This record gives sequence, C-alpha cells and structure tokens, in this order.
Amino acid sequence: MTNPLLSPSPLPFGLPLFAGIEDAHFAEAVDAGLAEHLAEIQAITEQSEAATFENTAVAMERAGRLLERAAASFFTLVSADATDTIRELETRLSPKFSAHQDAVYMNRALFERFAAIDVTGLDSESTRLVEEYLKEFRQSGIQLDDAGQERLKGINAELSRLGTEFGQRVKEAMKSSALLLDDAADLAGLPADDIASSAEAARTAGHEGKYLLTLIQPSNQPAMSALENRDVRRRLHEASLARGSAGGSLDVRELVTSMVRLRAEKATLLGFANYAELTVDRQTAPDFEAVQAMMDRLAPAAVRNADAEAAALAETAGHPLEAWDWAYYSAKVRRERFSVDEQAIRPFFSLDKVLHDGVFFAATSLYGITFHERADLAGYHPDVRVWEVRNADGSELGLFLGDYYTRESKRGGAWMNSLVEQSSLLGTKAVVINNLNISKPPAGEPTLLTLDEVRTLFHEFGHALHGLFSDVRYPRFSGTAVPRDFVEYPSQVNEMWIMWPEVLANYARHHATGEPLPQDIVDKLNESRLWGEGFATTEYLGAALLDLAWHVLEAGDVPTDALAFEAKALAAAGVAHSLIPPRYRTGYFQHIFAGAGYAAGYYSYIWSEVLDADTVEWFTENGGLSRENGDRFRTELLSRGNSRDPLESFRTFRGRDARLEPLLKRRGLE
Repeated sequence: MTNPLLSPSPLPFGLPLFAGIEDAHFAEAVDAGLAEHLAEIQAITEQSEAATFENTAVAMERAGRLLERAAASFFTLVSADATDTIRELETRLSPKFSAHQDAVYMNRALFERFAAIDVTGLDSESTRLVEEYLKEFRQSGIQLDDAGQERLKGINAELSRLGTEFGQRVKEAMKSSALLLDDAADLAGLPADDIASSAEAARTAGHEGKYLLTLIQPSNQPAMSALENRDVRRRLHEASLARGSAGGSLDVRELVTSMVRLRAEKATLLGFANYAELTVDRQTAPDFEAVQAMMDRLAPAAVRNADAEAAALAETAGHPLEAWDWAYYSAKVRRERFSVDEQAIRPFFSLDKVLHDGVFFAATSLYGITFHERADLAGYHPDVRVWEVRNADGSELGLFLGDYYTRESKRGGAWMNSLVEQSSLLGTKAVVINNLNISKPPAGEPTLLTLDEVRTLFHEFGHALHGLFSDVRYPRFSGTAVPRDFVEYPSQVNEMWIMWPEVLANYARHHATGEPLPQDIVDKLNESRLWGEGFATTEYLGAALLDLAWHVLEAGDVPTDALAFEAKALAAAGVAHSLIPPRYRTGYFQHIFAGAGYAAGYYSYIWSEVLDADTVEWFTENGGLSRENGDRFRTELLSRGNSRDPLESFRTFRGRDARLEPLLKRRGLE
C-alpha cells in the first residue's frame, strides 16, 4: 500500500487518513521528512541571492511540511493509542528528531542568513518572525564553538532518549499499579456506575469477576473521596505514590538524576546559571526571581488554609488523619457543611450533555461557532469523534476531535494537541484534538462525570479554541505555540463557564429524568467554592516548587537519592505537608521529565491563572456570556497565537497589565 503520509491528506481540512496508515509507514515518512527538510534548508543557504525575508524566513516557514505531517500523526498515537510497535518506534525515532532540531538551529549558514535579513518596512508579525528565529538560534547553541556544539548535541540526544524512557515507564507503572480487588464489598461507597466500570476494567485486563481501580496521573485518586474502607484507601494511596520509585524495571529515579545533571550542564553551556534560568528566558515571566517570589508569596498562605482544613477534617473523622483520609473526609465535610454530595450530583453530568449543551453551547453563545459531527470522518481509534466547526456566517473554521475514554494504550492525564495548524501562508485551517481519561462504562450505560471531570472537559476545550481560532500568517505562531507560562491561560478562562447560570442550566440535567440540577444544590456549590482550596493550592505548589528545586541545581550538586532530595526540597520550600503529597511526585512527574515541555515551567499554571482570574473579572464586569465579549476575547487574544507578544495581547484585551488580587481572592489567599 502507498504510504498515505508521503502526500497531503485528501480528507477535509487535511485530517490524516488514519484508516490507511500502518505503523511501518511512520518510520518511512519521518525519515523522508527529515531528509526533505534538510534539503529545503540547504537550498535556502546555498542560493546566490542575498538574504531577504521572502527567500529565507518565508522559505523556512514553507519548508518541512512532510515532516510536520508525519510527526503530528505519529506523536498523537504515541500519547493516545501507542501499540508496542509505536513505543519501539518512539524509542528509535525520538533521537532523530532531537538530532534534526540541532542540525537546523546549529546551522551557522542558516543563522547568518536570518541575521542578515533587513526587517525595515516589514509588518509586525513578519518582524517578530525574524526575531523569534534569531532567539531560537541563540538559545540552541549557535554561539558555541564546534566542541561546544558537539557536546550540546550529545546532551540533547541523551535527554531525548531518557525522556522517552521515562514516559514509557510511567505509563506502564500507572497500569501495573492499579489496585485489583476480589470483593465488591471493598468498593463500598463508590457509585454503582464506578463499580461497574471497575469490573469492566478488571474483565478487560483478564481478571473476570474482580474489580480494578485504575490510576490517574496525579497523586490524589478520585475514588479516595468515596471509598469507605480505610485500608483500601491506604493501599490505593500508597500504590499511587510509589509509582516510579519502588524499585524494579519501572523505577525512574536514575533517569531523573541523569536528566537533571544533563540539563544543568546544558544551561551552563548556553551561559545560564541553571536550567530554570534558561527555561524562564523563553517565557513571559521577566526572570526566575519573579517566579520564585510569586511562589514564595503564595505558599505560606496556602499551607495555613490547608492546616485549617485539616483541623476540620480531623474533628469530623474523630481520629488522627492520614493522607489517605483527606479526600474521604473532605467530601464528608462538604456534605455536612454545605449539603454538597459530589457523588450524588454525578447523574446530572453525563458526558454528551456536558459536551453538547455545556462546552459547545458556551462556545456558540460567546463566539457564534457551531459544531457538526462528521460520522464520515474517522480518527485513530473507534472512540474518537470528529466535529466540523463553522463560524457564525457558516464559513469553515476547522475540525475538532474528542477522545475521552481511558485505555491501556493511552498515557494518563488530559491534553490538547494539533494535527494541522492554521496558517494563511499555507492555506491551512486547524485540526485539533482533546484527550481525557474518563473511565468507560459498560455498553449501554451513560458516562457520568465528576465535577473535576466537567472542569477538565471545559479546560481542555479552552486549549482547543486557542487552536481553532488561530488567525496568523506563519505556522510558527499558530494557536497554542505561545510561551509555556501563557499557554494555560485561555484554557483556564474557559473554566469560568462551568458554573455560569445560563450554561449550567443548559447542561446540568439528570441523565434519566431530564430534571435540572436543583437550584439549592447550585447555591451550595457556589457557597462551598473555597472549601478545599488550601489542599488544592498546597498540592499544586508542592509540585511546582519541586520542579524548580530540581532545576536550580548545578551539575555537580545533583543528588543520588531522588526521594531524599524531594523531601528536603519540599521542606525548604515550606510545603512539606504530611497529609498533602505534591500533585506529582518525582517518580511520575511526566510534565517535567517525559520530554522538556514543562521542565522548570510547571509554575506556568499559577502564573497563567493570574491572567485568567483578572480576565474572569473583566467578563463578569462586562455582562459575561455575550457575543460582544466573546468576539473581543477571540479577536484580541485567542486569534493572535504568538504573532505578537502574548502579554501585549492581554494588555490590548484587558486595557492594562494583570493584577494579582483576583487570583488571591479566588483561592482564598487574601
């Protein structure tokens, strides 16, 4: 069969022809794409004409299309549906991508052509394109001598290998650490649909008649809030925390220390004090000190709130608390103080209803866009659904894919990624995917969501909107290709519509009766908003500060005992709470060790939330859910990608710089 990746897809919007793609096609297409891209770059550097914006910068933006197609499809499967063959290919191909990145950005002839471009008279997006290329060259080692570049290439290759191995081990550890139970009585307290899902998970894993509590990526597991059996809670909690650091073939501690050492050496080579300084140099934060100062300001108040919550929980429990008791008694306090039972309201949050009448409804109300399911278009797995998205005037906007259920071949967590990026230069419209990890119920049963899962659905769709609304010329700036500490901002803003009265009333209806969520429960949910913020903020800050602690180390100071370092780092940061483990411990901190996506950048969520909380305040002050407000947010911010400084986009939208006070109020940290 002809490899469908070797030519543009014939499907609408360039959706990959997944039905015709075989695993073997990826290696062929990637190798061909790497070679083609290098040939295109060679053609740019060897032309006789002097460097101009068109023959250098625009030529670079047009280059690499085959590689982009192959990589987008391949890494989508790596994350969402990885067979053994795909995992083996990832191990083999990831170093090639790393080496290719080095070959491009350590190419002195290419750098010299970019440096020679006269930007006089260029529009602002074109000028920014040249500036961003030059910045990436410098941050990639173009200034190093030959020996320095060779060492940096070696470091990058090894980091790529180690990150791939970390991600694969974490995925396997999450699967192997699932808690298998023999007796349904051990699941007392769980809703009937969760028990059915655990029975189905056990059956699928080859344990007919038993029950399997599968894990999610963070430390705190959802079942902990409902399981009545304290020993089962303890076992589930300990299984979650031990991932990646319990010895055996899935232990990642040596991978971590090797990566941290290499990152520290890389930062030194590039002229930075440490890897955190290198990372922040690429972000919207002015410098590392500003990030550290914000974390230091938030941590004491968060821990004080957590201690107050712990006292209330201990009083309710009637015995000394352990970490595995927190979620259970927190849910109990929420029920007793606020008459809110989150398990009891799940029947009002069915997946299809929340998606169509909540997420899509809010987007239509704000932006006028409409969604049309395309049963004729297939994703990479039978669970993937495809919608064509159109503007208010009926014109095509792009494709949205939803992949909501957990499976063994999918990594943990939730994320958005692009299969095709919007670019007016290339004439492409966005094709974006949302992935979640919701337990799939038995056939014929509704998929009922927790409030946290509802939040995740809205959050990830905020990323999708950022991709779909992109209206830039150059693919380099498209959609979510913004600094890491800005990328979470639009997705966090989209969470505001979860409890917006008009939206909530439209989707929060009982899956069997159609009855709306009673208003007294809505009122209680709003009243209980701050309950649990001490835990949530402390848990998050624990992970963010642990990330920074790993990445301020010099190469010679990297410890051999990763868990001892973790404990020491949390204590030094003031977030070593005995009842609240960090949201991610070192052994499964995929954000920062499976690749470098959030390395020294997990602070981004709270940094972005400053912008988010201020934006929510603006929407509230200006009438909330309206086309006028949505169009302003879309035009001035969501559509801009990285075509201008993202903070300039925020200032243009908001009329000023962001203020911290709305965030402090939201999290009860005033």
